[in-house]
Amino acid sequence: MAELNPILRVAIPSPVRQTFDYLPPLACGQEVLLPGIRVKVPFGRTTAIGILIEVAAHSRVEQGRLKRALAVLDEQPLIPQDMLLLMLWASSYYHHPLGEVIFSALPPPLREGKPAEVKGISTWQISAAGLEADAKALTRAPRQAMLLSLLRANAQGLSAAALAAGNWRPALAALIAKGWVIERQAPCLGAVAGSADEAIPPLNEAQQQAVQAVLAAPGFQPFVLDGVTGSGKTEVYLRIIEQVIAAGRQALLLVPEIGLTPQLVQRFQSRFQVPLAVLHSNLSDQERLCAWLMARDGSAPIVIGTRSALFTPLHRPGVLIIDEEHDLSFKQQDGFRYHARDLAVIRAQRAQVPIVLGSATPSLETLGNVGEGRYQSLALPKRAGTAQPPLMSVLDVRHQPMEGNISQPFIEMIGQHVTRGEQVLLFLNRRGYAPVLLCHDCGWIAACKRCDARMVLYQAQRSLSLSRCHHCGAERPTEQRCPSCQSTSLVAIGQGTERVEEVLGKHFAAAGIVRIDRDSTRRKGSMQALLDGVHAGRSQILIGTQMLAKGHHLPNVTFVGIVDADQGLFGVDFRASERMAQLIVQVAGRAGRGAKPGQVVIQTHHPDHPLLYTLITQGYAAFAQAALLERRQAELPPYSHMALLRAEAVSAELPQAFLQQAYEQGRLLNNAHVQLSAPVAAPMERRAGRYRAQLLLQSQQRAPLQRFLSAWIAQIETLKMARKVRWSIDVDPMEMV
Repeated sequence: MAELNPILRVAIPSPVRQTFDYLPPLACGQEVLLPGIRVKVPFGRTTAIGILIEVAAHSRVEQGRLKRALAVLDEQPLIPQDMLLLMLWASSYYHHPLGEVIFSALPPPLREGKPAEVKGISTWQISAAGLEADAKALTRAPRQAMLLSLLRANAQGLSAAALAAGNWRPALAALIAKGWVIERQAPCLGAVAGSADEAIPPLNEAQQQAVQAVLAAPGFQPFVLDGVTGSGKTEVYLRIIEQVIAAGRQALLLVPEIGLTPQLVQRFQSRFQVPLAVLHSNLSDQERLCAWLMARDGSAPIVIGTRSALFTPLHRPGVLIIDEEHDLSFKQQDGFRYHARDLAVIRAQRAQVPIVLGSATPSLETLGNVGEGRYQSLALPKRAGTAQPPLMSVLDVRHQPMEGNISQPFIEMIGQHVTRGEQVLLFLNRRGYAPVLLCHDCGWIAACKRCDARMVLYQAQRSLSLSRCHHCGAERPTEQRCPSCQSTSLVAIGQGTERVEEVLGKHFAAAGIVRIDRDSTRRKGSMQALLDGVHAGRSQILIGTQMLAKGHHLPNVTFVGIVDADQGLFGVDFRASERMAQLIVQVAGRAGRGAKPGQVVIQTHHPDHPLLYTLITQGYAAFAQAALLERRQAELPPYSHMALLRAEAVSAELPQAFLQQAYEQGRLLNNAHVQLSAPVAAPMERRAGRYRAQLLLQSQQRAPLQRFLSAWIAQIETLKMARKVRWSIDVDPMEMV
């Protein structure tokens, strides 16, 4: 009887929810293959890179029909066993194909089958000739001039990730040809020299207690570092990490946005003399690979990154920290729809290490876990040092004369602070000039041709007024005549950050006004350049979106004005008021962080709104308790669990028809613990030319919902309609749109 071959069970990045069985390559002989290695396999008419999940004795397919793997790419597991098990759990919980889960967590070179080895990083340095070069010679080559100036300011050299965005390589090649710039190979991830003379601030009593509590945890324990803005949460992180790496272990710190990463990295670099692995989407493929591998083998004691850095292997994990844990950025909104905060808790539990969830405005889900005794709260009720919390008040703008939605009392308050040489921050979470372009004669409104959305008017460059859709990115020149009635009476309705900038420019032109939003910070390094001007005092007035709401220390800002708080009071999503409160508290926290007292004023047409009133008069904790009571009464998360089945297609009928079939299949399963709602169109039904619909599932308990989803998805995949639409499951959805 012929001896049976072992079966390689392989995960391949494909939308199919299964693994694939192969025979070992002939070249392997008796070699033992371990889960976590990469293998090259035939897949359909092509080849694919897969991850070995297990070596099995039997297959669902007869051995005579199985294909052989073509090659084994790793001698030892690329993905450690603990991370492989976490990915298996995540695939099961979020009901997403395992191969896509695993490969979304790998640096691009590893997905492509390239060697898992650390190489040097190319850096570029100004030469002696470049230092002496006359910049006037580059007046007709502005990109070369910009690069030369950047390299002069950074004599140690810059990597690709640090250079300006865009097509900068031709300009760099020209400078190298002139002999003004030299290319060198720098170590992949060198040790960073900390500042020996850096003044480390003393901890206050609450900070000290928080540090001691985390370090005393015998194993897994979730902590919620609930600290008011400016209370020194980052210093608590630093002290915890200091002790963790002193014990020979590693720390993983996740932040919500790339914009917060550079300043945080700089602070860590000035404190610790150890290699620091940084992971985010702005890195080159080689830099990302370097950081990933150095973290995996333990060479980098500290790992800092955005959402996807959660899947970075650690050789000896010691602590996980999620900064601004409430932030929506931690939830992946397409593809593999995981929540990095929630998965981080699972990872910490499996690794038996403490996890710290830090925020001045913890999410209601997190506060619900505190209330149930699952998480331990660590409070930082006071600002660090001598800074005092700002005074908050509302400004009722009903019956007030408005100039571009800025009231006269608002303008007067701004003037008082500017006159004293202080800085002002105005917050409006809406980009562009105006959200609506309206025909005054017939009522026509400029709408996106591909979305159920209005075009946003932009007038930053007066000679080139354009309209842009914030949902699909479509752009077109702004209409000069109404397409419906040919009238020229087109009126911009509402306000965006550009319009606020225009209004304040008429009153405070000499003060220096800077606008910080996604449009003004598109170029790499532009946000930091704008903030440098603010720190240097060249700009007294800042206007910005939520990019300015958190993480920035602006000690001379004494007045924060929230231009429009009403946007979040009446949203279609049940989380709208929670996000409104979080934004208000976070942006208010930019005021009075130095020696001068801070003032926060909120313009609103609804000063008596109960949740807004509670927030202003009693603070976020009281607001959260009131909101949690409403959630409990309405049986909404965190007191229930949800999933959304979404579908989209180029016609409006197909998503609804598919979801109706899925709905009928779900009803046949007859699970009394899971409630299915009938299919409905998405709040924005048409987006980027595709029609969208959704079906909501809800359960009081998580386990019955998970069992139901497993059985239901297996049935959905057999529907003929499932091949005519794009469909996805979103477990624990954070947005209902």
